[in-house]
Amino acid sequence: MKMKVWVLLLVLSSVPCVSADGLHETSSVSGCSDSDGEDVLILDDEVVWYADFYNQKGVDSLPAFADHPHWKDGMYEQAVVNQQICRYNLKMARTAMKDFPKQRDAPSSVNIYTTLNVEIGVQNTLICHVTGFYPAPVKVTWKKNIKKVVEGTSITVPLSNKDGSFSQTSKLDFVPKGGDVYACIVEHMALTQPITKVYAVEDVEPILGPILGPAIFCGVGVTVGVFGVAAGIFLFIRGKK
Repeated sequence: MKMKVWVLLLVLSSVPCVSADGLHETSSVSGCSDSDGEDVLILDDEVVWYADFYNQKGVDSLPAFADHPHWKDGMYEQAVVNQQICRYNLKMARTAMKDFPKQRDAPSSVNIYTTLNVEIGVQNTLICHVTGFYPAPVKVTWKKNIKKVVEGTSITVPLSNKDGSFSQTSKLDFVPKGGDVYACIVEHMALTQPITKVYAVEDVEPILGPILGPAIFCGVGVTVGVFGVAAGIFLFIRGKK
């Protein structure tokens, strides 16, 4: 069992709420460590709001077309208060338990995949999902054909797994082009060297290519067959004369 360096203040799970679409489940997690803090609101396993302590603001993760509730007003200020309480509790817990063992677990799994079926020249998104690491967070770097890519990249806040480890997901918006090679590079304090996962864009032949050939061949075959039957009938009639 993992000894958590993070102290969790609020864990509200399995709280049902009813909407026009049916039953939903919300949960809220607030936690801290010596160097980091987290305050997240989750709806049906999706983060809908989180506190960005670096930029000192709350971030609404709901898409633009969704309803944005006003009850989120004041949540960032409350998250700051939660962090102050959490760090005090962490200090007290260390004093009582003579500090926690420094446990580190490298990511157990790193996967890279696209959100949509790949079509050359059509906008798509690459996903790099990292899970099974402890403590949080990981650092994810994207590269295209060996060159570092920053534009179009994003990463989620660390989410806690049931076994006490964490998971994070990084995204890269891109337009597939045959021959391009993308790399997701993951760094973590428990790794002696980064983990790299590669995605290569394959050349895709136009749809008409493989279909048009057999169609033409079949058409020529039918035409030759018709001419053959016509020639046979002509010779048969001529022989009767």
